[in-house]
Amino acid sequence: MNFFKTFLFLLILGLGPLKAGAGEGPVVVELFTSQGCSTCPPADALLQELAQRPDLIALALHVDYWDYIGWKDTLGSGAFSLRQKGYAQAIHARTIYTPQFMIAGRTPVGGAHREEIEALVAEQKSLADSARVDAVLGDDGIIRISASPLVRLQGPIVIELVRYLPNVTVDITRGENKGHRFNYANVVTSWQTLGTWSGRGDLKVEAPYSGDEHGVIVFQAANFGPILAAVRID
Repeated sequence: MNFFKTFLFLLILGLGPLKAGAGEGPVVVELFTSQGCSTCPPADALLQELAQRPDLIALALHVDYWDYIGWKDTLGSGAFSLRQKGYAQAIHARTIYTPQFMIAGRTPVGGAHREEIEALVAEQKSLADSARVDAVLGDDGIIRISASPLVRLQGPIVIELVRYLPNVTVDITRGENKGHRFNYANVVTSWQTLGTWSGRGDLKVEAPYSGDEHGVIVFQAANFGPILAAVRID
């Protein structure tokens, strides 16, 4: 495997310092979904299952571009629609749609295709560690993040704080899913950039953290490239 492919397949890392080896951290699985999409419920249900797995960080991002068809998504955000568009531009896709899974920021999967998702997750977990990361939430409400490269990395790498709600129940009263009640898992409420890292030398970053929402620190190659690491903050 050449260096470019190695960079694209950088390992997803977990909370705390990690030893060198393959597949030691959770793989980030994003789902772009909408309450107003009649084909989304099977994918939403699959994400609920994936959210229970310790080897994955499964995140639901509700988009807003279906709001015009009769139901305004109560969890939707234009920021998540823009994130999906950013991925589309990065992989040279002409359209965006729901439901769409994104595995480790690098490979899209349309619909609730469990076997394809499992295969991509297994591929990602087979790769060797590329960095050692740590994130500690102090009693003072400050997250202290550190990272050290284990191989030569190519920056910039974006450091992001993701906040999410583990479970949300919504009654749909209009639109394509009218009359249904759905439970949504790991619903993202915000995706905030904390800074960037060159990938050369050690990194130390601090950020405030408050509230009851769960959180994840994400290290992602700039311009919607691969997710290189993800650290749970629970």
